[in-house]
Amino acid sequence: MHGLHLTADLHRCDGDPRLLTDAAALRQLCIVSVGACGLHAVAELFHPFDAAGGVTGVVLLAESHVAVHTWPERGAVTLDVYVCNLGRDNAENASALLQALIDAFAPQIAHTQRIARGATEE
Repeated sequence: MHGLHLTADLHRCDGDPRLLTDAAALRQLCIVSVGACGLHAVAELFHPFDAAGGVTGVVLLAESHVAVHTWPERGAVTLDVYVCNLGRDNAENASALLQALIDAFAPQIAHTQRIARGATEE
């Protein structure tokens, strides 16, 4: 269970506006970023909401998962990157992936969290 969970809440995103509304564009960003950061996608699902709505997407990783939720009407995005570190330390890859996604959205404000998962059983 030992792992790392990274989250980011992004506001006033100035990146490519298609990333907030276009499921295919968001999927492409996520899949390319996952591979570029040394992680391994095994499946994905991206769901667009109505014409004025955002996108919810998830990429299942061999190492765990990435989740993205967009709110175009607010210029906002939430990101979750979770990786298991049991057989290999994937923390650096997870950090690189989160940063790549943040960079693509180009937020004026970003709140991030780093959570160690899998406390030792007692």
